[in-house]
Amino acid sequence: MKLKILLLSILTGIICSCSHSDKKSVPVIGFVDYFEDATIAPARTGFTDALKKNGFSEEQKNVKIEYRNAQGSIPTLTQIVNYFISQKVDLMATCTTLSSITAAQKTKTIPIFMMVSPTVKLMQLQDTSGRANLFGAVEDLNYIDTSFSNIPGFLKSKSRKLVVGMIYNQSEPQSVDAKQRIESLAAKLNITLIALPLNTSADAQLVTKSLLNKNIDAFFANPDNTVFAAFETILKSCDQKNIPIFTSEAGLVQRGAVAAFGADIYQWGYQAGEQAAQFLKSHSTKGLHPEMVKVRKRVYNQAAAKKYNISVPSNFEIIK
Repeated sequence: MKLKILLLSILTGIICSCSHSDKKSVPVIGFVDYFEDATIAPARTGFTDALKKNGFSEEQKNVKIEYRNAQGSIPTLTQIVNYFISQKVDLMATCTTLSSITAAQKTKTIPIFMMVSPTVKLMQLQDTSGRANLFGAVEDLNYIDTSFSNIPGFLKSKSRKLVVGMIYNQSEPQSVDAKQRIESLAAKLNITLIALPLNTSADAQLVTKSLLNKNIDAFFANPDNTVFAAFETILKSCDQKNIPIFTSEAGLVQRGAVAAFGADIYQWGYQAGEQAAQFLKSHSTKGLHPEMVKVRKRVYNQAAAKKYNISVPSNFEIIK
């Protein structure tokens, strides 16, 4: 009897050991979005499509993707990142700036594949020990110059000096840097820029209406999480005052802005996903580093251009 019990115990141990081994053999990705937004949603699709193209998918059961969305809550975002770290996920995929910053602040060992995020320098994550666990696709602010510089060409009919308005999140380093860059550029282009600060998307309606009362000719939607989250509110207010919106984000053109020069969000996620797939194949980060976004587009919204009687240059394509 004792022998049977002993054999049963050994067999049970072997089964449990094999089960645990199988579980551990499937890599786990912790994917964290900071908020729910139609503009950034294609990044996640691009990321998973890149994994599939490289042979990794949940359908094939050779990777598990744990998806969490913080719904715009920083405490929730922190909890999500802490959970992924406690679960010892194989890698984290972070979408938008605050997700990337939070993950980077919490771990220096789990590889982080960023998307819809600025450079490490712009996120102020550089330190003396370096950031050896940051990868994916990032963007600097150079493309904003082109986006903003396009505005005079679209509004050639204006006889007076152009006045452009914008709002920015004064608590986001990237947004503040963008605002300062645009201020300098506006001066060179002989454009009067009126920039008003806010702290959350809940302030967007009040601040936008205040901006629209300052006799602006156009609204510039800069790359700002607050602008993304409150864009429909901003668009409604601008439409009521007959003020066109220009931007550096193609996703916002789909949602009603007139035109943009900026990163293709799907391709941004795809680029980060290709790096993640390389890591899953090699189990090494050798040769990987944060890459600049490779695919940018000039796009316009046909309905919005028609509404404001704007002639669009031939090098812009209709947003799909």
